[in-house]
Amino acid sequence: MVYYGQTSCEQDTERYLDIVKYVFSCYKKEVPLVINTMGWVKGEGLLLLIDIIRLLSPSHVVQMDVCDWKAMPPLTPEHVHFSAGLHTKGKQQSKCKQLGVGGMESWKYSEGEDMSAPQHKLLYVHPEFPRAGLAGEARVHSGILRDMSILGYLGHLQSPDIGAVLPLHSLVPYQVPFNAVALRVIHTDVAPSNIMYAVNASWVGLCCIPEEVRCQSDGPVLLTQTPVCDCLGFGIVRGVDMEKKLYHILTPVPPENLRLVNCLLLGNIAIPNCVLVGQQGIEGEIPYVTSDYNYSIVGSGKLRKKKQHLKRREFPFECDYT
Repeated sequence: MVYYGQTSCEQDTERYLDIVKYVFSCYKKEVPLVINTMGWVKGEGLLLLIDIIRLLSPSHVVQMDVCDWKAMPPLTPEHVHFSAGLHTKGKQQSKCKQLGVGGMESWKYSEGEDMSAPQHKLLYVHPEFPRAGLAGEARVHSGILRDMSILGYLGHLQSPDIGAVLPLHSLVPYQVPFNAVALRVIHTDVAPSNIMYAVNASWVGLCCIPEEVRCQSDGPVLLTQTPVCDCLGFGIVRGVDMEKKLYHILTPVPPENLRLVNCLLLGNIAIPNCVLVGQQGIEGEIPYVTSDYNYSIVGSGKLRKKKQHLKRREFPFECDYT
């Protein structure tokens, strides 16, 4: 498992392919492998899908079409063979030098890999029921499912012997010295003076880089590039102790695996709002939640509580606004 750190690979497709290649390198080919690709199949997403097919050389491709939408061509071996991908070239363009691609021409595959001639069998599925595969609804549902997945993961922090669910602020965190782990923000550039503000109360990937973390001082250790490395699980940085140089981290990852963690990766995955605004047993201001903030700053926003059990009013008559 590798932590990409974003819900979409649109901003860094080259790193996405690096991660796909890294994960696929662990496949021993002793058992069948099912690859679930993402649903971004328009524009550059389709070109990226062609890259992935070339990269992984599957034996079968199952293509599920969208009802009443014919924009996506069948991904036959011939189509993949002759079409240009986002970072790879089709057969017709193999001898042509593309201009303006910058660092993309440095993309190379392992020796012996033939990425130009995929020989897969296409299984084409066309649904006949309406509204199948609408992207708008899938995007909303994916956000809800992602929050539910994070909440389910955090549920492993709860003791099975206690009936009531304990709030996260009442759980005892691990204390991790600054100089024991390297730190990297994946999705944006953060000044070193502001890095602790970004890390505090954030969702992080607990990762293992092959290099030994070395620091002359008591930290923090900041990486200049985002590594492609194993991710052993996730956690919440519940607090940062600047005096004792400690991260306070909540995670259900077992201690035997935590001994291998030497890198914290912070991505653009937010803790579900309900964890922050729904903290129980707090008197006064809620930790990590404030209203004393300038909302005119670019990128800022408010956490709102959603009102439940509200139904859209239905009118028994038709309105004519003409």
